Amino acid sequence: MVTPARRQYLAIKEQYPDALLLYQIGDFYETFDDDARLLARDAEVALTSKTFGRDGRVPLAGIPVRALDAYLRRLAARGHRVAVCEQVSEAGHGLVERAVTRIVTPGTIAEPQLLPERENNYLAAVLRATGRGGVPEAGLAYVDVSTGEFAATTFAGPDAAAALAAELQRLNPAEILAPDDASSDTGPGHRTPRPRAAFDPERGAEALCAHFGVDSLEGYGVHDRPLARGAAAAILGYLRENRPDLLAGLTGLRTYDTGDFMTLDGQTRRNLELMQSGRWERTRRGQRERGARGLLGVLDRTRTSPGGRLLRRWLGQPLLDLAALAARHDAVEELLGATDARAAAREALGRVGDLERLAGRILARRAEPRELLALRAALDQIPALAAALAALAASLTAGLRDALDPCEDVADLIERAVAGAHEGRRIRPGFDADLDGMVAETGDARRWIAELEQRERARTSIKSLRVGYNKVFGYYLEVTRPNLKNVPDDYLRKQTLAAGERFITPELKEYEARIADAENRIAEQEDRLYAGLLATLAGAAPRLLATAAALAQLDVLAAFAEVAARQGYARPCLNGGSGLRIVAGRHPTVEAALDHHAFVPNDTAFDDDARVLLLTGPNMAGKSTYLRQVALIVLLAQIGSFVPAERAELGLVDRIFTRIGAQDDLTAGQSTFMVEMLETAAILHHATTRSLIVLDEVGRGTSTQDGLAIARAVIEDLHDRLGARTLFA
Repeated sequence: MVTPARRQYLAIKEQYPDALLLYQIGDFYETFDDDARLLARDAEVALTSKTFGRDGRVPLAGIPVRALDAYLRRLAARGHRVAVCEQVSEAGHGLVERAVTRIVTPGTIAEPQLLPERENNYLAAVLRATGRGGVPEAGLAYVDVSTGEFAATTFAGPDAAAALAAELQRLNPAEILAPDDASSDTGPGHRTPRPRAAFDPERGAEALCAHFGVDSLEGYGVHDRPLARGAAAAILGYLRENRPDLLAGLTGLRTYDTGDFMTLDGQTRRNLELMQSGRWERTRRGQRERGARGLLGVLDRTRTSPGGRLLRRWLGQPLLDLAALAARHDAVEELLGATDARAAAREALGRVGDLERLAGRILARRAEPRELLALRAALDQIPALAAALAALAASLTAGLRDALDPCEDVADLIERAVAGAHEGRRIRPGFDADLDGMVAETGDARRWIAELEQRERARTSIKSLRVGYNKVFGYYLEVTRPNLKNVPDDYLRKQTLAAGERFITPELKEYEARIADAENRIAEQEDRLYAGLLATLAGAAPRLLATAAALAQLDVLAAFAEVAARQGYARPCLNGGSGLRIVAGRHPTVEAALDHHAFVPNDTAFDDDARVLLLTGPNMAGKSTYLRQVALIVLLAQIGSFVPAERAELGLVDRIFTRIGAQDDLTAGQSTFMVEMLETAAILHHATTRSLIVLDEVGRGTSTQDGLAIARAVIEDLHDRLGARTLFA
C-alpha cells in the first residue's frame, strides 16, 4: 500500500519527469529513487534510504533548505533541470500541502546569488536547415535572462556550420535548445531537446509579435530571417514553460551579423589564452577554474560587474569598423591623459554596483527591498560620475556621459517608499496613510499587552506572573504552582505545566485578535503597495538599462586607459591597408607575469614584399611567445585598447588563425598528426588576404622528412595563393 506522503511525492514527480525534484520536508529538501542517486553523485552528498510504509526502503539524498542556493549552482553547472517543491501550508494534522514554486535550468537562472558576477549566463537556441541548392543554413538566438539581452543571427553557405560553432564558442552558453530530431552536435553547453514545432518560424512570428505588442517584426530585424525567428521563438516558449516571470525582462530583440566582427574560432581562443591561461586547475567540486591569468586577467580593471561582462564580449568580438575603433581609441587616449578625471570616475563607478541586473530584477517584479535601496545608492553616484567626466570632449566619452540618466524620480520614489532592513517592514512610514493607521493600531494593541504583565502583577499580587507567547496558544498569562490560589476568577485555564499553569482572559484574546487582524491587513496593504511600486519602477527600466549600458562602456574604456597607464601601452594606428608594423612589441600576459624582470621587446614588419615571416630557433627560445604576442597586439587594437608596444601600425585583420601546440582527440579517434592536418586544412580553406595566420611547427606530428615537406607546401600555398600575413615557426 502506498502511503499518503509517498503518493503525494509520486504525483508531483509525474508532472516533472525530466527534472530533479527537490521535495521539501521540514528543514531539508529530499530526493528519492533515481533523483537521489543523481543528487548524491553530482552534489556530493550522502546517499541513504527511507522507509515508506509497505513500499519498503527507497534511495534518499537530501540538502538543507538554508544551503539551497549553493546546491542549485552546483546542479545547474552539471546541466540539471531542477524543480523546487516547497511546503505551502503550515505543518499540523494531516498531510502538508506542497507545490513546485520554481524550475531552475542552466540557462534560466536569474537570481544574482546563483550567477557569476562578471560573466553572462546565456540560454541559446539553434535551428539548422538546408536552403536552395542544398546550401546549409542556421539560425541562432540567445538571451541572458538576468539582464534582458536578447539577440539573434543567421549563417548561410558552405561554412555555416563552422561559423555557428565559432559563435557558440564565443557565447559559451550554459544551455542550448535544439529540435529533438536534430543532430546532437551543438557545441559547448548543456543540450536540451525541444519539439520541432517549438522552432516553427511562422508560429514564432506570431509569438514574438504578441510578446512585444507589435504588428510586424521589421523593427527587430528578424522579419526576413526565418531561422533566427524560429530560434528566438523557441527561447520564448521555453521561458513561458519554465520561468514565465522572466518574460517581462525581454523588452527587445537585436539582430546582428558575425561578419561585422573579427572571427575567432575556438582553437584560436584557446591558443591565445584570451579568457584564462592553459595552466588551470579545478576546485574540488569542479565548479570553478583557476589558473594563470589570460588576456582578460590583464585587461580587467573594470569597477562594475556590467563592465566586466562587456569587456568579455568586446574581447570575443573584435571590431572591423575603423570609425568605431577610432572613437574607442580617442576615448581611451583622452581618459589616459586626464589622470584626475579618470581616478574620480573609477571611484564613482566602484560604488555603482550591478545596475543592469537590478533593472532586470525590477522588470521581472522580483526585486527585494534591499535591491531597490542598492539601486537608489547606484543612482546617487551618477551626478558625481558625470561631473568627473565634464571636461572630456572625445565624441564617444561625451556621448556616453550625456547618456547617463540619474533617474531622480526613481531615486526619490525609492527614498520615500522603501524601508531599511532595520525598520522591520518593506514600506517606509509616511508613504501611505492607510498603512500608517494599521501600524499605529497594532502599536496600541502591542503596548496594551506589553503593559499587561505589570498591571496583572499589581492586581493579583503574584510577583512571578509573566505574559508569554507561542505559535500554538498565542498570548497567555503564566502562573507558578505556589501562586495558583491567587488566580482571579476571570482567568481561563489553557494549559497545565509541571511548574504551573497558563491562562488567558477574554480581554487578552480580544487584543490578540486585533493584532492578528491588523497584521494581516498590513501584509495585504504592503503587498499591494510594493507590487505597485515595482510596476512603477518597471516603467523606468528602459532608462535604467540605457544608463547601465553607458556605465559599462565608460567602465571598460577607463579600464583600458588604466592598463595603458600602468603597463606603458601605446595607441595603435589602424588603417585599411594590408601591412603590419610593430616596434618594440611585448606579450601582454607574459609581461604582466614578470615581477621584476623586463620583457625583451621585439619588432614585427609585414608589407607587400614580406607576407610570410619564418621564425627559427631552439626550443625555449620564445618562438611561441612571439607568435602569440603579434596576434594579441592585433586583437587588442581591434577591441579598442592600446597595445604593448612603442608603436604599432596595423592593417585591419578580418580573422586570426592559430595552429599552436600538439594534441590529439582520442574521443574522435584522431591522432596528433590528424588533428594538426585538419586544423591546417581549415586555415588554408578559410583564410583571406586580410587574415593573420600563426603557425607553430606544422608537420611535427609525423616523420622529419614528411613534416618538412608538409611545412614547405603549406608555406608556399599561403605565400603564392593567399598572400595572407603569416608567422611560421
